[in-house]
Amino acid sequence: MGGTEVRMTCRMRLVDYVAAELERAGVRYVFGVGGANIEDLYEAVHRAPGRIRGVVAKHEFSAVTMADGYARATGRLGVVAATSGGGAMNLVPGLAEAHASRIPVLALVGQPPTFQEGRGAFQDSSGKGGSFDALDVFAPVSRFCARVTEPDAIPGLLARAITVAQTEPRGPAVLILPKDAQQGHLEVPHAVRGAGRAAQTAGAPHAPAAPRPDPACLAEAVGVLAQASHVMVIAGEGAAGTRAREELAGLVRHLGACVAVSPDAKDVYDNRSPRFVGVAGVMGHPEVEDCLRRADACLLVGTRLPVLARGGLESLLTGMPVVCVDPEPPFVPGVPLLGPVADTLRTLGRRLPPRPEACPAHHPPSLLGPAADSGAAPGYTSAVGAIAEALPQDAHVFVDAGNVGAAAIHALPAPRDGRFVVAVGMGGMGYTFGAGIGAALATGRRTYVVAGDGAFFMHGMEMHTAVEYDAPVTFVVLNNNAHAMCVTREELFQGGARRENVFHPSRIAAGASAMFPRLRVASAGNPAQLRSALLHSNDGGGPALVAMDLDHRETPPFQPFLTTSAAGRGAAVAPGHRPIHDEETHTHDRPIHVG
Repeated sequence: MGGTEVRMTCRMRLVDYVAAELERAGVRYVFGVGGANIEDLYEAVHRAPGRIRGVVAKHEFSAVTMADGYARATGRLGVVAATSGGGAMNLVPGLAEAHASRIPVLALVGQPPTFQEGRGAFQDSSGKGGSFDALDVFAPVSRFCARVTEPDAIPGLLARAITVAQTEPRGPAVLILPKDAQQGHLEVPHAVRGAGRAAQTAGAPHAPAAPRPDPACLAEAVGVLAQASHVMVIAGEGAAGTRAREELAGLVRHLGACVAVSPDAKDVYDNRSPRFVGVAGVMGHPEVEDCLRRADACLLVGTRLPVLARGGLESLLTGMPVVCVDPEPPFVPGVPLLGPVADTLRTLGRRLPPRPEACPAHHPPSLLGPAADSGAAPGYTSAVGAIAEALPQDAHVFVDAGNVGAAAIHALPAPRDGRFVVAVGMGGMGYTFGAGIGAALATGRRTYVVAGDGAFFMHGMEMHTAVEYDAPVTFVVLNNNAHAMCVTREELFQGGARRENVFHPSRIAAGASAMFPRLRVASAGNPAQLRSALLHSNDGGGPALVAMDLDHRETPPFQPFLTTSAAGRGAAVAPGHRPIHDEETHTHDRPIHVG
């Protein structure tokens, strides 16, 4: 009959079922590194008739960050697959970042066959025979973790893992797959006619209804915001990651509010708007504190306001009412509106009277203007200015940890139509090299990775992955031949820099050019050359690397450093100055350059 569905069953391997279900869930890439105990899954992905594709990374940490970047750029589930033993263990730091930052990632982890468990199997982590249990390793960095020992269990466990990963609070889900279970078969429903969506969702649990804010808390929050003359909004990654930018902008207009952003959410609000006052916290702008001082209520949106976002603001927040729109309660005292960010913002907009007057007059935040070439040694300010001039407005930007990251967070405007991602959950160096590739493959957009040499030496060999898959990534490596944030801390807090964190010079561009003939490579000697090389990278397809040397002695715009430097010199220090080793103050027992 025309729309009648006739149910039958078909027999298929567990790995083929997983590949098919991932594709039906909208997954386009499975990132990872192969091995004997995960090869069956990769073979199934390779054989799958649809668009799903395997991407082989150089390291499992970067494979997780590729899935993370894919998820941040698309809002969809990212997937990583790795083999047992060291491959599995290498997933942990990446999953920890996804857990801390609430990023939906599914990890599929191979294991030795069950009949070898506890019998001296190579890479055994079953918890038997004196081995440790992989479940105990992955459970703390996941929202859901299960070992699949019987093929018939996979429909329910896979569906649950996908659902939990994407349900607030979002985060990683882990399925541990012994090799014999992967190769095993199961009977699954097969719709002969009229399958449509019914067959695609067979066996999947319904997603739990999203919680709504407590009515008493909602009434209290409406009262606080309605009575406030001036509202200060601090928006975070939770608003960007859940696609609530429109609702945020609408409520800001409705309230006539000023807007600051957390360090990991610079793209959540238009950086060029007159309502934008800058980045909150230790890498942020003084204008945020000035505007918060004049506000009589603070509205947190998509952020719980962790230390990096509230540094320097605690005393002001203690003295004013705070409302927090987020699936989880804030780290500061306030009225929690626990629930979906976009829906809650719409509810507030309906219940609050419009007050569209402009927010209090304020100086615009000190984002960078043109990158003038003054002839001085390039520094963070001039380098980030050159990047700002070249950055396409539909590009994605992934900013790595360290002094370079602090400068970019403070001074690089977010593109109007792309992501600006900083992984502050765990703050692991080298995160961006994989994450940028994942975002670029997912969206096809030019993606900038902005990193220092320390991050490059950890995971920069993912350039090879970018070359192999022709990913449109521009790797911007600002090389100060040092772990410069460590050097700065040693100078300011430990009585002087030690030699182990200042390195012999490296020629990153020359090395990359020799290793990867297909990679477009440029070395910039000044900001003007950096800008020109970046503009050239925008014009072509595939990956590119642009490297420029910086002076590691410059103090980045990181408030604890600036405050301590200024106190030691008896003067204020502006971001981009070199108070640590300038010509008047450096002592010869402290290393400037080595080599």
